[in-house]
Amino acid sequence: MLRAENVAKSFTLHVQDSTVIPVFKHINMTLKASDCVALTGASGAGKSTFMRMIYANYICQEGSIHVRHGSDWVDMVSAAPHTILDVRRRTMGYVSQFLRVIPRVPTLDIVAEPLKTMGISECNAGWCAAEMLARLNIPKALWSLSPLTFSGGEQQRVNIARGFVAEYPIMLLDEPTASLDADNRAVVLDLIREANARGAAILGIFHDEAVREAVCTSEFDITRFRAANDG
Repeated sequence: MLRAENVAKSFTLHVQDSTVIPVFKHINMTLKASDCVALTGASGAGKSTFMRMIYANYICQEGSIHVRHGSDWVDMVSAAPHTILDVRRRTMGYVSQFLRVIPRVPTLDIVAEPLKTMGISECNAGWCAAEMLARLNIPKALWSLSPLTFSGGEQQRVNIARGFVAEYPIMLLDEPTASLDADNRAVVLDLIREANARGAAILGIFHDEAVREAVCTSEFDITRFRAANDG
């Protein structure tokens, strides 16, 4: 479902004499259907950076990142913007650490939006969104409000609901259980297991070792590819 080959990343600090900060190099990995791979490594090793490169939020300076999109393979490094958007719409879901939404849009609409972009009717999308919000213990009284007014834990659960409401073939999860209590963490683990059981390929960052042991089929240590700063 996903194949990264010779991927490298560095950041250039233009306000500091264009200092180059290398992150990693020569990453090679594959992700197959029904895999749930934990992306591990020391803090600052580039786990979230690598995930953002797969989603094409960050530029990949070297290598390729091919994603199975329907019957085709799409290189997220060189694909046209409209193709990347289509991959995000139909193939690859991403639960980031932070909820970023347009102000004043109701929570129910935010969660339903991925389904509506897939062509699901507004009624059915709303029903699925309501079911997911209820499952993640977001009170119905909050569904008509913007999640920007919610607590950190509630915002994270809205983020998770939006990420899991559609059955994406590939899912990227960046610390999905952070800031959650034990009951809601258990709900998220069930959602991951269910996605895995239907064949979704999952790559996740899970700092909680117990969570990794509960859902992951293997680990990929990104520290092995840490780039040395030669400058």
